[in-house]
Amino acid sequence: MSTQMLTSPKHQNVPFVDLGIQYQAIAAEINHAISKVIQEADFILGREVRLFEEEFAAFCDVPYAVGVDSGTSALELALRAFDIGPGDEVITAANSFIASALGVSHAGAKPVLVDVDPYTYTLDVTAIERAITRRTKAILPVHLYGHPAHMDPIQQLADKHGLMVIEDACQAHGARYKGKRVGSLSHAAAFSFYPGKNLGAYGDGGMVVTNDKKVANRLEMLRNYGQKEKYKHLFRGYNRRLDTMQAAILRVKLRYLEKWNAARRWNASLYQKHLEGSGVVVPGEAGGAESVWHLYVIRTEQRDQLKDHLVSKGINASIHYPVPIHLQPAYQDLGHKRGDFPVTEAYAEKILSLPMYAELTGRQIEFVAQTISEFQAVNRTGQVACEPHVRGISPSL
Repeated sequence: MSTQMLTSPKHQNVPFVDLGIQYQAIAAEINHAISKVIQEADFILGREVRLFEEEFAAFCDVPYAVGVDSGTSALELALRAFDIGPGDEVITAANSFIASALGVSHAGAKPVLVDVDPYTYTLDVTAIERAITRRTKAILPVHLYGHPAHMDPIQQLADKHGLMVIEDACQAHGARYKGKRVGSLSHAAAFSFYPGKNLGAYGDGGMVVTNDKKVANRLEMLRNYGQKEKYKHLFRGYNRRLDTMQAAILRVKLRYLEKWNAARRWNASLYQKHLEGSGVVVPGEAGGAESVWHLYVIRTEQRDQLKDHLVSKGINASIHYPVPIHLQPAYQDLGHKRGDFPVTEAYAEKILSLPMYAELTGRQIEFVAQTISEFQAVNRTGQVACEPHVRGISPSL
C-alpha cells in the first residue's frame, strides 16, 4: 500500500457503479434527446437509430453497425448472419458471463468452452487449437472486463482452419489491441449497451459491427422480421430492434465515452498504486493491450470474507463470475465436470470486482484500498500477491 495514502473515514458509501452521478453531469442533453424523440413520435427504427449506428461504426473504425435490442441478440444474430447454426460448434471462454454461450445456443450451434489465459482472463490460444473439430465454424473471443483478447494468434488459428472470428466486445467499448479498436479486429463484433456498461443505455440495447456490407444487410433483416422492405419478408426473422429512445440516449453518451474511459484508466492506475503490497493480486494489461477497465478485478484467497468486510464498510464489491459456464445447470448437457478448466475454476473462487466507474474519486479509491489492506494485514494467509506482471513485466499480445 502506498505510504502517501490519506487518512480516510472508517465508513463511506462507495457504490459499485453510480449511474446517477453520470446522469447529473449530462442531464440537460439527455432530457433534450428523450424529449425530441417523444415530440417527433419516431419510436421504432427512427432517425436516431440510423445516426447512432453511423457514429458507433465510426467510433469502432468499421463501415457498418446494426443496432439490436441486447448484447445477447447481437451475439446470436452475428452468428446467424454468417449462417452458423445447428450442427456447428463455436469456441468461447468458460469464464465469461453466460450470455456468451447463450448467444451461440440461441443461434442453434453448440458452445465449445475452453480455459483462459491466467494473466488476461481471455481465451487461452493453445486451448483453442485443441478444441477445434470438423464441426467448428467460429471462434468467439471475449474481451473480458474490458481487456482485449489475444487477437493476432486467434486470427492466425482461424485463418489456418478456415474459421470465422466474432468478437464478444460487450464489455470493451473503446478498448484497443495493438492500436486498433476492438470490433475492427474480426469478421464481426457484438456490443452490449446494458446500463452498467462503459457505454450504457437506460434499458437494454446492443450492436453488431462489421466490415462486410452483405452481413450488415442481412443483420438489418434479421432484426426486423426478415423483411427487406415493409411487408416483404425474405425469411423468418426476429423482432430484435434497437429502441429509438435508447439510441438517442446513447448518441449523447457516446460523445463522452473517450473521456469516461480515460477516467477509468486513471482510476485503475490509482488502484494499482494504492494496492501495492496489500496482499491481493491486482490485474494488469498485456503488452499491446489498452483495457477500458469495465471491471477492476482483484484476486485473493479470502475472497468471500474480504467481500463481506468491504460491504460492512459501505463498499459495494461484486463477483464476476462466481459460477463458470460449464458448471451451470443450464449447460450440464455439455458433459463437463469440475476440474475440466482449472484456471477458470480456481479464479472463480478468488476473484472480486471492486467499484469502478469514471466518476469514482481518488479519495474513494484510497478508502477501498486502505480497507483491503487493513483486512489483509489481520488475515494474512502467506499468499504471494506480487506476480511478475504486477511489477510491470507484462506478457505481450
